[in-house]
Amino acid sequence: MDGWEMPYRHSVQIALDLLRGRWTVAVLAGLARGETQFKELLAAINDVEKRTDRDRMLSNRVLSDTLQRAREDGLIERHAASGNFATVSYVLTPTGRSLLRAVRPLAEWAQVYQADRQADEADRRGA
Repeated sequence: MDGWEMPYRHSVQIALDLLRGRWTVAVLAGLARGETQFKELLAAINDVEKRTDRDRMLSNRVLSDTLQRAREDGLIERHAASGNFATVSYVLTPTGRSLLRAVRPLAEWAQVYQADRQADEADRRGA
């Protein structure tokens, strides 16, 4: 496999390292519509999780940690507006937007894979 030499595999690992953590993709997707405040982002992600029958919700602490990691990786920016009440919001960087675009084909592949697996399982049960 000439195309899978060490530099290529290393590059894939870099991308996977950026996506580490259960909530990273959810945070990136949640910020895809634009600048979003912390509480709004938390609510939006958890709303999606409720609709997918997931048993775990995103906590304030885990969101905070995920946002910090994504900031350190250069995927998002934190904006703080001063005033009577400090308003903190987050926005994707160009790098974060490009990573999210790169993940889309993987998500599409996973949907086909899951459908194929379910069909295989149905065939086994019906046989």
